[in-house]
Amino acid sequence: MIVVELVKLYRRPRTWLSLALLVALPTVVAGFLAASGVAPRPGTGPAFLAAVLENGALFPAAALAIVLPLFLPLAVAVVAGDSVAGEAQAGTLRYLLIRPVGRTRLLVAKLLSVMAFTATAVTLVAVSAYVVGTQLFGSAPLTSTSGTSLTTTEASLRTVLAVAYVGWSMLGVAAVALFLSTTTDSPLGAALGAVALLVGSTVLVGLEAASSVRPYLPTRYWLAFVDLFRDPVLTRDLVRGVLLQGAYIVVFLGAAWAHFTTKDVTS
Repeated sequence: MIVVELVKLYRRPRTWLSLALLVALPTVVAGFLAASGVAPRPGTGPAFLAAVLENGALFPAAALAIVLPLFLPLAVAVVAGDSVAGEAQAGTLRYLLIRPVGRTRLLVAKLLSVMAFTATAVTLVAVSAYVVGTQLFGSAPLTSTSGTSLTTTEASLRTVLAVAYVGWSMLGVAAVALFLSTTTDSPLGAALGAVALLVGSTVLVGLEAASSVRPYLPTRYWLAFVDLFRDPVLTRDLVRGVLLQGAYIVVFLGAAWAHFTTKDVTS
């Protein structure tokens, strides 16, 4: 069942279209930077983008910051929102469950498929950004945002951890969209519901009046991966981000399982 879902995912043209668009956005930004030779002033624009002209090896981190606020979570929400609701809309969900496939097993297969897409998307963005960044801007030994030099091993490890952190954050998005996907026959509705939650969270994070709930909002610590490139690494927000996303994953996946295993499937 898991293999079937993975094959189905990677055979869909829209999967590769989504991945291509995610890779294309940072590439276009890099092209403009290379053509103009003008980077954003420090403190403005996505994280690390101001330093990319001097060191293309920083572009993977900058690319993650570029796609993270909207495009990456949107792509994950669309795939996760379609996972169950898409089958219901097409009228194939009931026939899937008629086969000797338990609902829990089907939901796990759908979840692993979404996880595979998320891992593929985050990895492709980082790898393609490294290739584009080093080709356009060259590479040099990385320095932390504190100004200290990082060895190649340290820089690589921190970049890998940043990719893993962003991927973990996107699993929180996937959990929300997957839950909504079990409650509706509309893939678009499930995806838009997850995106609406994230947009609302982003607005509230920047609102001083919402400071009491800010630490519990799903987007609060998304950009905490920047702290991995400090020396020493600031772990407070990273740990909080991991724990917060873990809570969203557990709660919404649990809700998805509870609802899907008890709902009446008529389509």
